[in-house]
Formats: sequence, structure tokens, C-alpha cells
Amino acid sequence: MGIDLKAGGRRTGHSARTAPKSDNVYLKLLVKLYSFLSRRTDSAFCKTVLKRLFMSKINKPPISVSKIAKYMANNVGKTAVIVGAVTDDIRLTELPALKVCALRFTTGARARIIKSGGECLTFDQLALAAPTGSGTVLLRGSKNREALKHFGHSTSVTNPHTHDSVKPYVRSKGRKFEKARGRRNSVGFKV
Repeated sequence: MGIDLKAGGRRTGHSARTAPKSDNVYLKLLVKLYSFLSRRTDSAFCKTVLKRLFMSKINKPPISVSKIAKYMANNVGKTAVIVGAVTDDIRLTELPALKVCALRFTTGARARIIKSGGECLTFDQLALAAPTGSGTVLLRGSKNREALKHFGHSTSVTNPHTHDSVKPYVRSKGRKFEKARGRRNSVGFKV
């Protein structure tokens, strides 16, 4: 038996998104705008923004103003573009004047950027100012999150290291909590 390539081969149901799952009407309007721009211009920027607009919330992680300031230090005069949220960072005392375009700004982040003489743009404003993404820097937040520490890799009979360095969901980290069978050689086994 071969693979039915017409039916999509063996990778069915794992293709990249072609539309956002969200019912947010404003997001759908942005998708309309950037699908038009990516079709009518040969801009890789517009294609990338469109692809990121389709992404799930977990794949659109937030980025803080301190990270934006760090990345924009060598890109003076350019616009930082984030397909996601921009959050405030109270650890940063001096914020330079930044021109930032994002899907969403927290109240604190917006106040900080405007106070420092910067500008907060929406994607429709960016489309008017830079339709092909010239003079912009595309940024993304870190995808590292606490939940990932609890994920083990796939198990197999031959691989005894499935649960090595996988963080258990334990009520408390103490002597009385999940420290007996399975956690020491003297009681059953140890992983």
C-alpha cells in the first residue's frame, strides 16, 4: 500500500493555519488588510505578519518594554512591530523614546511609552505608514513558560529516561510529598 498523496499524504490535519480561530472582528479586519497587502506586494514582512495573526495565543507571547528597548538600541528611528501584547516592566527605570506597533498594550506599558516621548501604533496605522514594512523591526516575546517544565518527551519501552528532569505537579516540595515509591531505591524503584 502506498500513501494517498491526493488525500494529503500522512500529514493530514497538521498544516499551518489559513485563518485565525478567534472570532475577534478587529483581528479578522487586520487579516483582511494584511492578506491584501501580502498578495499585492512582494513583501516578506506582510506575509510574516499575516502568518502570525493566524497564530494561537500561546504562539503570540507578550514582550516587555525593557526587551523592546534592548532590541531597539541598535535600530534608532525604526518601528518595533510585535504581533502580540506589550507589557510594562517596572525594573526598567529609563525608557528611551520608542515607536511601537502591537496588537495590544497594557495600560502601564502604553503610559510609559507615551511619557518617554514614544508612540503606540496599531496595525492599521502601520499599514498606512509602512505598507511593505520598510523601517520596521519584527520582534517576538519568549515562548518559555512554566508549564513546559512539566512536559516529558515521548515514552518507549527501551528509554528509561522519560521522566528525567520533568517537574511533577506536587502540592508541596517537602519530605512528606511524593518522596517514597518511585523516588528512591529502598522503596520499590527510583526514576
